[in-house]
Amino acid sequence: MTHTSYLELSESAIKNNINFIRGIIGEATIFSSVVKGNAYGHGIKTYCMLAYKYGVRHFSVSDANEAFDVKKTLPYEDVTIMIMGMIENNQLPWAVENGIEFFVFEENRLQKAIEAAKKAKRRAKIHLEIETGMNRTGFIPKEATRVLKYIEKYKEFIDVKGICSHLAGAESISNYKRITDQKKKFKNVRKRIEELDLFNPTYHLASSAATIRYPTTRLDLVRVGILQFGFFPTKEILVHYLTKEKIVENPLKRIISWKTEVMDVKTIKAGQFIGYGTSYFTNQETKIAIIPVGYSSGYSRSLSNKGKVLIRGQRHKIIGTINMNMMAVDITHADTIEKGDEVVLIGSQGDVEITVSSFNDSIQIINYELLTRLPENLPRIITK
Repeated sequence: MTHTSYLELSESAIKNNINFIRGIIGEATIFSSVVKGNAYGHGIKTYCMLAYKYGVRHFSVSDANEAFDVKKTLPYEDVTIMIMGMIENNQLPWAVENGIEFFVFEENRLQKAIEAAKKAKRRAKIHLEIETGMNRTGFIPKEATRVLKYIEKYKEFIDVKGICSHLAGAESISNYKRITDQKKKFKNVRKRIEELDLFNPTYHLASSAATIRYPTTRLDLVRVGILQFGFFPTKEILVHYLTKEKIVENPLKRIISWKTEVMDVKTIKAGQFIGYGTSYFTNQETKIAIIPVGYSSGYSRSLSNKGKVLIRGQRHKIIGTINMNMMAVDITHADTIEKGDEVVLIGSQGDVEITVSSFNDSIQIINYELLTRLPENLPRIITK
C-alpha cells in the first residue's frame, strides 16, 4: 500500500454499466459521460481511460481544468469534450484551438468566444444553453432566436454544436409539474430554432434521472453521470425502473471500493475515554484497532461513534471522535484481528457489504456528496 488508503475500480462493473446505459438510450442517441467532480470521486483520468476502452467517445465536464485533464488523458481525434460550466475568458483560446466544446449562457462569453475564434482562425464550438426553469444559467427562451440570429452573422467563427437546458430535479416525482413545464418550454424553443433553419445542432436535456424517468427527454444526446458509476440517482428512480421493467435485481454494478489496513491493535482498560474529548467512554475493557483514515481522507467526522468498517468479514463500529488522519474501531469480540489486516470502508468483504448509500442512514449525506469528497490523491487501482 503506497498510501494510507486506496480505491479499487472494477473494470467489469464499468463495462456493465456502460452497456446498460447504451441499452436504455439506443444507438441513435449520443451517450455523454459526465465526469465532473473528479468523475464523481472515481478519478477522472483513470475512469476516462476505461470508459474510452468500452466505447465512450463523448465526455462532459464542469470546467476548463477538468477538460484539460480529459484532453491530456485522451488526446484522440474521436473524443469530444464538452464544458458545461466555468471557463475563464483567458481559457477560451485554448478551448477553441483544441476543439473543446463549451456552453454559452450569457452575452459576455459569446463575445469572448467570437474574439478567441477570430484570433485562432478556427470556429468556436458552442452549446447554447436555454433557461427553462432551473433558474441557474442560460438565455431565457424569448432570447434564443435573437441570439442565434446574431450568431448567424458570425457563423465563420461560431459552430453551434448544440442547444441544451438542465432539468431541475428529475429524480423526484415531487418535481413532475416543474419538469413537465421545462420540457414544454424546451420543445417550443426547439420549434422556433428549427423554423429559422440556420443551424443543425444536437438537442440535449436529459440527466441520469431524466434518462430513466422521462424517455422523451433523451433527444440527440444524454448527459449521464451517476448511473455509469453504479448508482441510481435516488431510491425512487431505482424503484421506478424496477417496477417499469418488472424485475427485482438492480442491473447496475458498483465500481468503487475503498480500503485501508489496521495500523495498530491495543486494549483499553475500563473507565477510560478514547481519542479526543469525551465522546466515548469504556464501560468495560475494550480492544480497539487503529485505522489510518480520517476526515482529511474524505471520511466524514460526522461518522464518529456511528460509522462501521469491515475487518475479516465482520462489521465493526467506529468509536470515539474521528481525527484528521485516524480513527478507532471496537474489535473487542474479534480475537484474531491483527496489524496489517485489510479494512473495507466502502465495498464488500466476503458476503458482507458497506454501501455508499448506507452512509445516508447515519449522517444524511447523498451519494454524490460522499463520492466527490474522496481526495484526488488517493490511489485508484483497476481490478477485474
